[in-house]
Amino acid sequence: YIIGNSTALTKVLNLTRKVAKTDINVLITGENGTGKELIAREVHSLSNRKDEVFISVDMGSISENLFESELFGHKKGAFTDAKADRIGKFELAHGGSLFLDELGNLPLEHQAKLLAALQNRQITPVGSSKAVDIDIRLICATNDNLDQAVAEGRFRQDLLYRINTVEIQLPPLRERLDDIPLLARHFLKLYSQKYQKEGMSFAAETLQKLQKKTRQGK
Repeated sequence: YIIGNSTALTKVLNLTRKVAKTDINVLITGENGTGKELIAREVHSLSNRKDEVFISVDMGSISENLFESELFGHKKGAFTDAKADRIGKFELAHGGSLFLDELGNLPLEHQAKLLAALQNRQITPVGSSKAVDIDIRLICATNDNLDQAVAEGRFRQDLLYRINTVEIQLPPLRERLDDIPLLARHFLKLYSQKYQKEGMSFAAETLQKLQKKTRQGK
């Protein structure tokens, strides 16, 4: 769950609550480690689809030759290792939310296929001639600057327009210094219980040093 009450985080959570009740596509941006998937799950849990599935896909971990199979599924015999029918992530997420993490890693060729699926609200499994209707809430995330990627020809502008109805920008911890004591105490309590070291606490000067180091980016 999300821990913090800093001004920067409060703004993010207010926007998250506001957009969650709609069904619009959301783009979550921020540096590595800022909690993009936590916010994506929060959007889903506060949405009208909260009782349906939340499917998360790390786009950076999908090999290029398996992209269509992973997202759109495949039929038995569609390629050498296709020993059985497989349902893709889009179809698994039908009725719920689909979270595409690290979208900036997607090659241009696959961006075109993703755009077509989003525009048509249909996917066609590999090896099939029959399109499948999809009903998903799309949430994407990236640590890349997609506007810059568009300018450099690395990302399709029409796809960015499609996924970025609302952008939620997550602040790094160095911009949330007030949250550090809360986070530190949370993890101290968590691991004190795990390792049976009850009664431990942070000295005030220790928390101040943590804030100072974080501010300095160390």
